[in-house]
Amino acid sequence: MSQSLSNFADLVRAVEHSAVHLEMRDVYAISNEDEGFTAWKQGHRLDPDDRASWWRPWLDLVQEITAKGVVMRRARIVSEPVSEYIHYEHSFTFTNVAAGEDVRWLPRRQASDLALPGNDFWLFDGRIVQFNVFDGDGRWVHTDENDGPAVARMCSTAFDAVWERAIPHEKYVI
Repeated sequence: MSQSLSNFADLVRAVEHSAVHLEMRDVYAISNEDEGFTAWKQGHRLDPDDRASWWRPWLDLVQEITAKGVVMRRARIVSEPVSEYIHYEHSFTFTNVAAGEDVRWLPRRQASDLALPGNDFWLFDGRIVQFNVFDGDGRWVHTDENDGPAVARMCSTAFDAVWERAIPHEKYVI
């Protein structure tokens, strides 16, 4: 992702109460040079007891903000059977949970009657929305930030509807 983690980290660190993230793509572009994905395809899995090998600095940031009482939730809408990328993502989501995120999965067929925004998003403290815009191949293009109350309400309503139906990570079996 081209977006600077430090800029995003500053935005996350400013959160006081909640950060929610809705992901709706079945594939996010990974380059052939991505060592984690390549290793996963060759059979490597993260060791739950080896926290030092987990995705840094993201998980450190999650631990930092959840330690100060911020609730962090992530919901993923996925097609079934899941794509290779989602299978990969599911294999290491236990690290997000261990760091303090609450993660749920919603099979796409169960989301057909929900009104959802056109892009993945983060909603910070129920008032600032950051849409993540991807191209058709799943490559991150840019973010659009919006602090309009109507947009924040729409995203909050969409996220809550997904969350209510979604399956907690530890119960979602691929």
